[in-house]
Amino acid sequence: QVQLVESGGALVQPGGSLRLSCVASGSNPNYYTIGWFRQAPGKEREAVSCIISSDGSTSYADSVKGRFTISRDNAKNTVYLQMNSLKPEDTAVYYCAAHPTPICLPTGMAYWGQGTQVTVSS
Repeated sequence: QVQLVESGGALVQPGGSLRLSCVASGSNPNYYTIGWFRQAPGKEREAVSCIISSDGSTSYADSVKGRFTISRDNAKNTVYLQMNSLKPEDTAVYYCAAHPTPICLPTGMAYWGQGTQVTVSS
């Protein structure tokens, strides 16, 4: 069992930056693949980025490549999502999710946080 708590969402202007944090607790959270997903109003939830526990490899949605960076600090049981050059289309509720195997699927993750709102607007 893993519990996830996200933070860092806010209202930011286009071109701005935010860093989201996901703190994991429970049974060996550092052994889980952790991903960031987002859901905008009227749209399906989509994968943004994931980081694999075993080798630290990462994946990104094409829409965020070059702008977002995922990282994890195992000492703090925390995964970060650094978001730069934000665009209005990045507006969504961002969720942190965990899975015991290396998958990055919005419909397949075992554990979910409650979400944090990111709004990009002038």
